[in-house]
Amino acid sequence: MALYLEHFGLNEPPFRITPHTDFFFDGADRGATLEALLYAVMHDEGIVKVSGEVGSGKTMLSRVLMERLPAEVVTIYLATPSLARDEILQAIADELGLKLAERRTVALRELQEHLIKLYAAGRRVVILIDEAHAMPEETLEQVRLLSNLESNRHKLLQIVLFGQPELDATLAKASLRQLRDRVTHGFRMRPLAVAEVARYLGFRMRAAGYRGPDVFAPRAATRIARASEGLTRRINILADKALLAAYSQGSHAVTDRHVKAAIVDSDFTREPRRGSRPAILIGAGLAAGALITAGVYWFTGMVEAPLAPQRPAAAPAATPALDTRQELDPALEAEAEADVLAGLEAETESAAERHLTAAQAQRLDAYSAGGQKLLAERLTATREILDAAPDDAYSLELFVTDNADPGRMERFLQRARDLVPLDELFVIPLSGSSRTRLRVVYGTYASVADALAARKRLPPRYQQAFQAAARSFGELRRQM
Repeated sequence: MALYLEHFGLNEPPFRITPHTDFFFDGADRGATLEALLYAVMHDEGIVKVSGEVGSGKTMLSRVLMERLPAEVVTIYLATPSLARDEILQAIADELGLKLAERRTVALRELQEHLIKLYAAGRRVVILIDEAHAMPEETLEQVRLLSNLESNRHKLLQIVLFGQPELDATLAKASLRQLRDRVTHGFRMRPLAVAEVARYLGFRMRAAGYRGPDVFAPRAATRIARASEGLTRRINILADKALLAAYSQGSHAVTDRHVKAAIVDSDFTREPRRGSRPAILIGAGLAAGALITAGVYWFTGMVEAPLAPQRPAAAPAATPALDTRQELDPALEAEAEADVLAGLEAETESAAERHLTAAQAQRLDAYSAGGQKLLAERLTATREILDAAPDDAYSLELFVTDNADPGRMERFLQRARDLVPLDELFVIPLSGSSRTRLRVVYGTYASVADALAARKRLPPRYQQAFQAAARSFGELRRQM
């Protein structure tokens, strides 16, 4: 038991690294992701994928999902990625209390018959597979065969794959194309931004019984965010050590000095992840609850591609000085961190007002309709909806294209008005590093569930051509 519990008035350790569902933080899009995941599991008939870096909170999400699923759902949790093709069948059978035949084809038929009986009794079976990125290809192929088990009208198994980003690379292999095509929803667990880390620390302390003002000083929370790169497991490790450092000095507040001591004592802070950037520079990344879109060749002739996270506007010139690997004058460092925190406060305030920032509006204006009438109308409507819609409202992303030619988009809109109400289509320019991309979204919905339900009402042509991912308007604005 942590030595500092009584000192800080805690009932239990607030920063354990083992998943504890009472400490599930629903900020930073975690709550929206859980809601979307629950809906997908209960209302869809495809495979669901959840990916994220080590320590981003995937296991915690899976445990909360298991708790929140209705009582009639039979949940099977598989946490051994090295299972062979036949072993995964046996593991599922063991969880269901079945004795299957040794021959695979017979075993699959016996499993199907048992699942049909469960379905007839009002029971559903959901399989959660952890560390799926490490599964052998032949085992993943067995997962695909399991997803084919069905009655006359319904799928009998719902499968959720949890894995590190390598899972995306694995599924991209030509040999696993059939499995990839069965993934209907994909969610990404993004790192926490600086402001979110501060809220996360406060939430965990209060969930453990603390009552009082914030224990972690703003500079301390900022340094934890920077050193942890926004990964919750690292945040927990640093916060626990910082609390111990404060306790050892008899302090009831965690300061920047205590966090520095925790960082020195943590090996992972010395070797940042390759290609990563501190959370303080990332800002709000790709929103969870977002559904992964596959690149498609559509009848317009455009080549559509999934949207990569867009980097936010450049940080203030002083921001690079916050890198922990540099030694700075304390006064300059304090000034630089104050500038960053002020920027974060301004960003949070702007988001609360639910309006476009000046920079975002400027990016919208920078893309010209080139004299195309329908496109000009939709760009005007896009600006209005982005300026008015709350962060927690949703739209359906149809596609993102690298071809921003106004004439081509005009032709798409001309065809689209024969299929859907044109006033529900919005065209969002995205400023990349070298060229403008266009994101086309459809409709406005109060929740993820409403958006996913609307997706099933899209014209069949659209349902076949697009994954129609649910995106929050907060995310749409951040990724402009």
